[in-house]
Amino acid sequence: MPILDAHSLEFISRSAEQTRRIGARLGSLLTGGEVIALEGNLGCGKTVLAQGIGQGWGTTTRLISPTFVLLRRHESPQHITTKLYHIDLYRLANSDDVESIGVYDLIGDQDAICLIEWPERASDLFDAEYLWVSFDWLSDYRRSLIFRANGARHQALLDEFRKEIVGR
Repeated sequence: MPILDAHSLEFISRSAEQTRRIGARLGSLLTGGEVIALEGNLGCGKTVLAQGIGQGWGTTTRLISPTFVLLRRHESPQHITTKLYHIDLYRLANSDDVESIGVYDLIGDQDAICLIEWPERASDLFDAEYLWVSFDWLSDYRRSLIFRANGARHQALLDEFRKEIVGR
């Protein structure tokens, strides 16, 4: 079990709906330029959290797993210039494959929010600024979600998210 600190927040979800709601709380805080990495085994809830993030951010389309198309772009009427990109690196073999779909151009773009499933397949994407979410399967209905911030911007996001969730 990891030792959590000021740069981390652990949340135990007891249902897919709870995971979606926690994602919506996080999504409501996003303004553009965020990079959120979603790491965990198949079926652990990465896409469910991404759906909540999209809902909270205000996307007009439901997020579905981008496994076969690799990258899906979503828009929000509340955020005209910003786009949310749901990216799945599961089927990519190396950094050249990641580069070929334009992910490197999106990272750090202030008009892009990047939700990246299977981020460990392209660890070189993550240098200074990101929020890493690790999923751990506890039982059929329970998941541990550990949010870890890297960089000042994402630390501020985690701090604000913590206040939304636990009130302090």
